[in-house]
Amino acid sequence: MAITKGSQPTWIKSSYSAGNGACVEIKSPAAHAVDVRDSKDPQGPNLAFAPASWSAFVTEMSRVDS
Repeated sequence: MAITKGSQPTWIKSSYSAGNGACVEIKSPAAHAVDVRDSKDPQGPNLAFAPASWSAFVTEMSRVDS
């Protein structure tokens, strides 16, 4: 999921969401953070990633998906 770091202060759902409930949402309210949560549990815990770590994760998942 592409995101411009520091320019997404609200949660957005993954573009890979198929409506089956297995979705993630992300936001990046600051240039130094990417937050991730389960869309089924918006009040639950969030994971925070450094931008480089999130980019590496997305890149690797893109390889697995193709």
